[in-house]
Amino acid sequence: MKNKQLFRGAATAVVTPFKNGNVDYSAFEKILDFQISSGINALVISGTTGESCTLSDREWRDTLSFAVDHSKGKVPVIAGCGSNSTANAEYKTALAEDLGADGILSVTPYYNKATPRGLVLHYKKIASATKLPIILYNVPGRTGVDIPTEVYEELQDTENILGIKEASGNAARSAELISLFKERYFIYSGADEINLPILALGGDGVISVLSNIVPEMVVGLCNLAFAENTKRASELSASLHPLIKALFCEINPIPVKTALAEMGFCNAEFRLPLCEMSEKNREYLTDVLRNLSVI
Repeated sequence: MKNKQLFRGAATAVVTPFKNGNVDYSAFEKILDFQISSGINALVISGTTGESCTLSDREWRDTLSFAVDHSKGKVPVIAGCGSNSTANAEYKTALAEDLGADGILSVTPYYNKATPRGLVLHYKKIASATKLPIILYNVPGRTGVDIPTEVYEELQDTENILGIKEASGNAARSAELISLFKERYFIYSGADEINLPILALGGDGVISVLSNIVPEMVVGLCNLAFAENTKRASELSASLHPLIKALFCEINPIPVKTALAEMGFCNAEFRLPLCEMSEKNREYLTDVLRNLSVI
């Protein structure tokens, strides 16, 4: 059976703003305040959208600590602690608990491409390092590994593995997981283009890139879906489709950070191998933001 739920509704996969090569904590504070004041249900720090792969160990620790100190008691803070080294993931998971995080988001090991048995051992080791609830993060387009059903089955007896962020973008796969594991795991959409289908099938919420830009609307979509207001939820989802398309016209988080820059929250600054958005796509993104009255 499920244990205590970290959040229900919309969590934002928060960007990490940079200025002159360093983390821009002034911009980070503005972004966190925007999310909290907009009613977001949780914050994910140092996930894919937070460019975690380019953060030093110190930056990872300091950004998480800053977010916890700034947000604690207002919304749950979930730490991205994934790694393709089990030992490193275990270390970061334990440290995140020490720093005051409320939960852990743990992506599948990338590049190594673990076997199903390796995934089970990896996640059991991580779970043993913390008492915090853990959300497994399945994003095969980035990691090269799609968590098979047998892994979820074998991890059911690991009490603090509570959730699944399903970011394959495959609605049929998400439907299968909800059908099989609804009573055991909290299941969240990790792909904005199928947020509503997953919610309508009984999903527990979303971990969203889109909500960096329009948090109130993403929270509203979740609430409409939970209330089974299909007509209004469908209308809202359709209205968000152009922005979702624009936010993924280049590799995430390039467009979403560029959009936040257009909104005045931060610089459109990245760390290689990510780089500035092409001028053509930036114009396209800006037009979408204007059409939606975001800027």
